[in-house]
Amino acid sequence: MKHRLPYTVNASILFTELPLLERPATAKAAGFDAVEFWWPYATAVPTDAEVDAFVRAVRDAGVRLTGLNFFAGDMPGGDRGLVSWPARVAEFRDNIDVTVAIGEQLGCRSFNALYGNRLDGVAPAEQDDLAVENLALAAKAVERIGGTVLVEPVSGAPAYPLRTATDALAVIDRVAAESGSRNLRLLADLYHLAVNGDGVAGVIAAHADRIGHVQIADAPGRGAPGTGGLDLDGQLAGLQTAGYTGWVGLEYKSEGPSADSFDWLPRERRGSDRHA
Repeated sequence: MKHRLPYTVNASILFTELPLLERPATAKAAGFDAVEFWWPYATAVPTDAEVDAFVRAVRDAGVRLTGLNFFAGDMPGGDRGLVSWPARVAEFRDNIDVTVAIGEQLGCRSFNALYGNRLDGVAPAEQDDLAVENLALAAKAVERIGGTVLVEPVSGAPAYPLRTATDALAVIDRVAAESGSRNLRLLADLYHLAVNGDGVAGVIAAHADRIGHVQIADAPGRGAPGTGGLDLDGQLAGLQTAGYTGWVGLEYKSEGPSADSFDWLPRERRGSDRHA
């Protein structure tokens, strides 16, 4: 290992053979001290009982929640966020306070706001104007708990307009210019950037100080490190050298039982000295 950055398991893409509320404890049993999730509910505003059950599952497992997505619509159905979706603006805005409340209870301070696909019949400029408004609202809300809103380039979704680090940073810069919000940062998923043809080494060299979170998977295939051709270890070492000290989210697909998908990572490297 060329780096000593701590790992966190994305329990929305891994351990999917288990009920969601069992996954934090399973991650702990596999040797990890931290987890992250996409939005864990089918609706923007879950019931209090649903929220309490999720919070309890994370706490009881003894893991830290390092990242949480805002509600992003029907992800399996192809949705990729509500930030720029005019017809669903109320859902996104209603979701903000719920998301922040979960983060406050669990000590999570990083919140991914997926931008949303381009929509038929809606002008891109209208979507972009709305996205700036919504991201500013989200940034103001998470600022109350010292949080950061993450903006992510994504691959595999042709209608999603943010494909490169430059695309995402342009949105962040516009939000800052129009609202004054300074707590938005780039989510650098090294898999998405590589698949989209963005030079990962160049992104690290130019923008390491603007990266708020990192996620990894190998390419092709979005599998575990070592199943493809990306120099993930070298890229993470470069990030650490450039000053990145945050978490590295394991956001890859497992071909079999998720517990078998960590063989590439020695158990002594799975935990963290950042206590849950």
